[in-house]
Amino acid sequence: MKPLQISAETAQKLSKSLNMPLEQIMHMPQHILIAKLAELTSNEENNKKDQ
Repeated sequence: MKPLQISAETAQKLSKSLNMPLEQIMHMPQHILIAKLAELTSNEENNKKDQ
């Protein structure tokens, strides 16, 4: 599997927000990364509603 076509900066930001190692982000299948980002976004929205 080839690495994702994202910049190093983007990979670092994703790694920090998802609390995952950078290497795991770069070699993660795209559909799984999109699902994790959607989950992260929905969690952030729920946190904003609770405040």
